[in-house]
Amino acid sequence: MIAHAPERPSRPASRPHADVTSAGKLATNTRRGGLLGQWRVVRALFQAGVLRPSRPDRLVGALRALHRWGSTPAAGYAVSAWRYPDEPAVIDELGSVSFRALHQRTNALARGLAARGVRSGDGVAIMCRNHRGMVEATMAASKLGADVLFLNTAFAGPQLADVLAREGPSAVVYDEEFTDLLADGAAGRLRVLAWRDQPRSEEPHIDELIATHDTAELPPPPRTGRIVILTSGTTGAPKGAQRSQPDSLDPLASMLSKIPLRSRDHTMIAAPLFHAWGYGVWTMGLALSQTIVLQRRFEPEAMLEAIERHRCSTVCVVPVMLQRTLELPREAITRRDLSCLRIVAVSGSALPGALATRTMDTFGDVLYNYYGSTEVAWATIATPADLRAAPGTAGFPPPGTVVKLLDENNREVPPGAHGRIFVTNGMLFDSYTGGGGKTRVANLMSTGDVGHFDSAGRLFVDGRDDEMIVSGGENVFPREIEDLLHRHEAIEEAAAIPVDDDEFGQRLCAVIVRRDGQSLDEQDVKDYVKHNLARYKVPRDVRFVDALPRNATGKVLKRQLASE
Repeated sequence: MIAHAPERPSRPASRPHADVTSAGKLATNTRRGGLLGQWRVVRALFQAGVLRPSRPDRLVGALRALHRWGSTPAAGYAVSAWRYPDEPAVIDELGSVSFRALHQRTNALARGLAARGVRSGDGVAIMCRNHRGMVEATMAASKLGADVLFLNTAFAGPQLADVLAREGPSAVVYDEEFTDLLADGAAGRLRVLAWRDQPRSEEPHIDELIATHDTAELPPPPRTGRIVILTSGTTGAPKGAQRSQPDSLDPLASMLSKIPLRSRDHTMIAAPLFHAWGYGVWTMGLALSQTIVLQRRFEPEAMLEAIERHRCSTVCVVPVMLQRTLELPREAITRRDLSCLRIVAVSGSALPGALATRTMDTFGDVLYNYYGSTEVAWATIATPADLRAAPGTAGFPPPGTVVKLLDENNREVPPGAHGRIFVTNGMLFDSYTGGGGKTRVANLMSTGDVGHFDSAGRLFVDGRDDEMIVSGGENVFPREIEDLLHRHEAIEEAAAIPVDDDEFGQRLCAVIVRRDGQSLDEQDVKDYVKHNLARYKVPRDVRFVDALPRNATGKVLKRQLASE
């Protein structure tokens, strides 16, 4: 049995008061952005339903929780535990858990971790799939003022051992299926299971820690813990990108101005929570007191079934998940009542224009393409109208964000020209945990990508700045060839990688996955590119494979393709 703290007596409400749980942060916005900036934030929060009438007793409790926890993940559930105590906070394969229960459970879990030596300033590594244990471990660490290190569930054992040796967390919270992978890296550290596959195991489970510790309120920690998210490692060893918590509501208001998220909606997060994209949508859901729906493994039909059953208004995915969903038989999609779905939010890797169009033709104009990186958070967002007008675009910067394209001499490039993408906003990361950071020019930070603006000012991402090749004296970006190939009716997936060429210096090799039942040969691919692009962009080689190797967030592992 889990000991629950006694409920606070509820006093009869006279009349609702306006919910001003964000008053302190609004004052920060006023000092920084003036009345115009404050009005933009207030309007966005009202439209999203964050500011709404509330019972006086719940309002006072929420204000106290906000004062106690400030701008930390812990504040989200602490405030919602007062505002919506019995409403579901998380729904997963184990059922639902309310805001009040989740807040109390994480109080107890924080005490359980502290009793085993975890202190403010320590690191807690978390290697979990999408389920409540991932959420509870993150919240408990936040309440202790510990730093959270999210581990990628697709990493190999030696990679994990290297990361854990470098970052030095004092505890590792993980799903039992990863026990062998973590055997070396987690040795000598406190180990706690978040998901158990067997009835019994040597390591304690978070439920056992919760059951044996008090659920009462905790004192705030002496410091605010940081979140450390690992880069994908597709262009080198994964680095730990550490980020402080925002000290105002500007970031939330910026997102709400482009993506119409609403308070108390149900949001399905299919993208991994350990990735910056999944984590970012979860934290926005925290601020909006949303019910978060999670599944440990992505299965297209299971995702659609959960959206229908839980009436999810938003689903958070990476592009390959959309692709896998659209591969389902049409009847598997049309038999579902998905009228609740208002937002399909996608990020994590490049969104081909053809995939964007197919998605909207299937689900309606509900697709939002979010472009950013672990280091800069966001840069631009494309709305459904943007994607209809210019499929494949990354869209426009939201309010408070500046995007510039710079040449090799750090000068802005003229309209229509290609340049390195630099961003500034309120959420740039602090630094890598091992030292160093991304290239900066004044207050702008590099995303590591190259892009161009169209005549309307929409951003297009051409590819990684280290992927550009020079072929016949011309710059060639693999993304342009990949987008073209994705539009071919016989091609399911495609990647372009550089190969040496005696005549042009470098040319591209196209790696193709055919659609089921379609015939396509090497010459068909070359002729298709030749008829649509310049001669020097025609692939020298064409390879056909059953599937492209991808990481957990759907990015194609091009280094692996090049070595095969």
